[in-house]
Amino acid sequence: MRREIAESLEKNRHEMEERLQLTKNFDLVERKLKVGDRDACLYFVDGFVKDEVLEKLMEFFQSLKPELLLENGKAFSGIFVPYVEVDILNSFEELTTQLLSGVACLLIDGIPCCVAVDCRTYPMRSVEEPEKDKVLRGSRDGFVETLVFNTALIRRRIRTPKLSMEILTTGKLSKTDIVLCYLDDRVDRELLSLVKNRIQQLKVEALTMNQESLAECLFRGRWFNPFPKFKYTERPDAAAAGILEGKLVILVDNSPSAMILPASVFDIMEEADDFYFPPVTGTYLRLTRFFIGLMTIFLTPVWLLLMQNPEWIPKDFQFIRVSEEINIPIFFQLLILELAIDGLKLAAINTPSNLTTPLSVIAAIVVGEFAVKSGWFNSETMLYMAFVAMANYMQADYELGYALKFMRLLLLVLTAILNQWGLLLGFVLVCVFLATNRTISGGSYLAPLLPFNGKQFTRRFFRKRLTHFYD
Repeated sequence: MRREIAESLEKNRHEMEERLQLTKNFDLVERKLKVGDRDACLYFVDGFVKDEVLEKLMEFFQSLKPELLLENGKAFSGIFVPYVEVDILNSFEELTTQLLSGVACLLIDGIPCCVAVDCRTYPMRSVEEPEKDKVLRGSRDGFVETLVFNTALIRRRIRTPKLSMEILTTGKLSKTDIVLCYLDDRVDRELLSLVKNRIQQLKVEALTMNQESLAECLFRGRWFNPFPKFKYTERPDAAAAGILEGKLVILVDNSPSAMILPASVFDIMEEADDFYFPPVTGTYLRLTRFFIGLMTIFLTPVWLLLMQNPEWIPKDFQFIRVSEEINIPIFFQLLILELAIDGLKLAAINTPSNLTTPLSVIAAIVVGEFAVKSGWFNSETMLYMAFVAMANYMQADYELGYALKFMRLLLLVLTAILNQWGLLLGFVLVCVFLATNRTISGGSYLAPLLPFNGKQFTRRFFRKRLTHFYD
């Protein structure tokens, strides 16, 4: 039920105490002061306000002459409050949300509204290059957890009034801010309407995991398909490029990355380095990434098939055969190493930075040398799995890397059970997973391959000039 702000300051103070439990929460501050000749209370969250600005405002409020204080709250805020971002709130629901977001709120006796002064500042880290989305050449800035700074990084790159940034709020408890960034004359209007409606209709308590929670709410498709439905980036230049292409970019407060949609598998595999180098170099990098991506799926299953059928190995490729005694079947060696590699990844993530190097050396010695000498693994198995492990890092998208891993595991299992027919069946299933996956707009995940568009398909592999001239 909506509660309007009353004229009596005591009633308003009592309501604020009931809603916010000010006596319990040490970081919610109630500061009594005089504005003109009237009693007033200033509410703010300690740690979210700029102390110097708030001190100046309090000094100004207390120096106001009584005859200058008007009865109309809007006139008071518009004329007498010497600050850039000032708003008038009429209900306690609005007041509570704004206050807990960091806005300083002033209640004055006799005025049935609240003067909201947005002098907040959030604790944040510096705008530095993302650890995951590094480039050899190009911008070195990256998104942070503060929403307004992220929008400013995009505005800095696209200086046109056609760039729109709509803010929405979702989450009954979290009241999470979500910004939709797009160009008015290029965005897909049906997609924009679809995303806005789904966000506005969300009935969740909070977006606990920020963008992942939002992604699961927006896309209600087949959960068992591991291929990612969204492209994520922590680079403002990549987000700006997506907007200029007519895509929709979603920013979520407290998240240092942007969601770009719709996104096909070719969009997700693109990287900024493809465009920061000349067309020839960019094309080479892109083709290499696609080729290595295919190898990460098929290398170990094809090798397993040849080990199960050694008579199929051509004479010139006999060196790929296992030369030593096999104590554990190759299929189980590959599965164990798949799990071991993920275990080492998780260990590296949770290892303190000053211990990463010595532990990496220990892991390399134990897994690389002693594992072979002990008879658990063969050298050839270690070699191919080492290549696969390193090749996975060629994919900037973490989810795509794991999707390729799951496809590889599927191929390994089917090949071990059904031999060549298992590999063929696995290949068909991989194609089915890709072909049946859909973007959030319902488009093909393999566009422009399906439906085929020769010009666009060529551009996915061969980088062309980026400069577009106009009359």
